[in-house]
Amino acid sequence: MRNGFYAKVDAALAEIAVAGLTKVERVLLSPQSGLVTVEYNGAKRQVLNLCANNYLGLANDPRVVAAAIEATGTWGAGLASVRFICGTQSIHKELEASIASYLGYEDAILFAAAFDANGGVFETLLGEEDAVISDSLNHASIIDGVRLSKAMRYRFANKDMNALEECLVKARGQGAKTILIVTDGVFSMDGSLAELDEMADLADKHDALIMVDDCHATGFVGPNGAGTGALFGVRDKIDIVTGTFGKALGGAMGGFIAARASVVALLRQRARPYLFSNALPPAVCGASLEAIKIADSVEGDQRRRQLMENAARFRTGLAELGFDLLPGSHPIIPVMLHDAHKTALMARKLMDEGVYTTAFSYPVVPHGLARIRTQMSASLSSTDIDTAITAFAAAGRSAGVLT
Repeated sequence: MRNGFYAKVDAALAEIAVAGLTKVERVLLSPQSGLVTVEYNGAKRQVLNLCANNYLGLANDPRVVAAAIEATGTWGAGLASVRFICGTQSIHKELEASIASYLGYEDAILFAAAFDANGGVFETLLGEEDAVISDSLNHASIIDGVRLSKAMRYRFANKDMNALEECLVKARGQGAKTILIVTDGVFSMDGSLAELDEMADLADKHDALIMVDDCHATGFVGPNGAGTGALFGVRDKIDIVTGTFGKALGGAMGGFIAARASVVALLRQRARPYLFSNALPPAVCGASLEAIKIADSVEGDQRRRQLMENAARFRTGLAELGFDLLPGSHPIIPVMLHDAHKTALMARKLMDEGVYTTAFSYPVVPHGLARIRTQMSASLSSTDIDTAITAFAAAGRSAGVLT
């Protein structure tokens, strides 16, 4: 019986490999940055990094690193406890107050990861007499979080506001007391934005709440980097925001939920990922506090401008070469190749050219929608972007993607 199990595991891995869907973890030999060192073909090599979430280029910023070290020296390596037992330090409270203030909310609560933040919302706040209406492209953490709840579940096609309203009408007609619309602010595989202004209008019309996962927006989208709600001018209509310190705000780890103080208070009492997970390490808190300080400054504005200039320059260059790009202006720029084998080959050819990218294929994206998801960073220069465009041209021809 045991041998049968392991044979099944081996067969699954073989099937993944034959389909060209194996996900390879390349080991970095340097800190995260716009330029990273990797081992490739038996030698160390410095390459341009176009596949990190390091949007503001703060992951290896000396001030962020120093803040992490200082916090460790002051508060220790870790808490060895969950928050409510003996795992809360003043630096945790400081970070919660800082992120809440930055985004314009009364309070915030920290989680070990953004995945846990999304996993803690629905079961805690909604019961079987309530309803969740979820966008079809929402992140896996939202999907899993909704599954934990006993609330009624509805799903609408991405960007289809008529379908959303149909769900709202149906949920209310079936007796839902509280209705929560949940969406990504930025859909991470496509780089597209939710229509939060239209969602807000529908939420007002049907007396519903809105929750936004702003992991790919916090720190660099909207005025002052305050996120998609601020971008669309509806921040006051967004009841709950989840996000992360693992992308633009330092690149470490950890998630948060920002909301009214009463909502956060209830999450502290009942959110299982919060109650049963160790407190964030002081180093992460220190680094994140410094990253928020930089993002919420004139320098932050400068970094956001550089980021968006890089995105526009790169998108224009790839389009002129003839690559199939998903439309948009976000620093996530997916290059659509559709075939998983061809996408993996393209990633290898790009590495040959000195550009580090990752092939995205099933189950990360649906079958037939394989892509190279590139991501811009403020740490990249215009010269870096031009070098990357040249590399894409050469790799595209070598992989048979371009003629």
